[in-house]
Amino acid sequence: MLDRLLIRSRAVPSDPPKRRGATSLGPDRDRFGLLKAVLAAVPWGQAVMGAAIVLLAALVPWGTSEVLNAMDRQVMAIDVTGKLVGESRTELERSAGKWIGRSFFATDLSDIKESLEQRPWVESAAVKRVWPDRLQIEIREKKPLAYWNSDRLVSRNGELFAPGNPEVAGRLPRLAGPDERVKEVISMAQTMSDTLTGHNLGFAGLSLEQRGAWTLTLANGIEVVLGRDQVEERFERFITVYQERLASRSDEVSRVDARYSNGVAVQWKPAATASRTKS
Repeated sequence: MLDRLLIRSRAVPSDPPKRRGATSLGPDRDRFGLLKAVLAAVPWGQAVMGAAIVLLAALVPWGTSEVLNAMDRQVMAIDVTGKLVGESRTELERSAGKWIGRSFFATDLSDIKESLEQRPWVESAAVKRVWPDRLQIEIREKKPLAYWNSDRLVSRNGELFAPGNPEVAGRLPRLAGPDERVKEVISMAQTMSDTLTGHNLGFAGLSLEQRGAWTLTLANGIEVVLGRDQVEERFERFITVYQERLASRSDEVSRVDARYSNGVAVQWKPAATASRTKS
């Protein structure tokens, strides 16, 4: 018999002692804590305000469009203002009349402006809306300085234009020359006109031929041929001769040729020539 029975087994470790006053958290509870920390760090006041601003910015165009649509009407009348000489108020209103019946707010005023400024007499057109259903157009006309080549006008800005009624410009000097030299002709005309005025003479016109020769016309009808060269000197010589020898007989003079170096050649009117022959 066996005196002893030895039984050996592996020892089973006991549960580790629990720490008092501490609780271990699972993975899910850790995530919730992190989320709370993130949410606590967000500046909610600023975020809400930013969202409100974005929403308001998105709503403003829509709201404005809705308000304008509710207030919009058809254009019922067009008023034309401005001091008119060459243009007809009735014709201008008729020209702008195609915008009658269109949307008060949607009508492009720049289209009206551009259309009216295509008219020969119109320098500029200012168009504005007048609530609730009218458009007001202020017209500024070109200011004619002189007739140009008998069939057109030239403005004070040196712009050539060809209205259908140039005669309404009234009594103006007559200028002539190549179109590309219009500003040169204007400058020469202004200089001569000022000089003539200082000698109690009137300026009526100036022409520049294609080959460069100048011819001046006085208000009393006398033509002065100045040629191509030394135009200013010849003009001054004419003034001197006229004041000393011709002023008292200006009604007998038809033409003066100042292209001479020492004087001028005078062409008398037929009646004056016959009178001088008889005498």
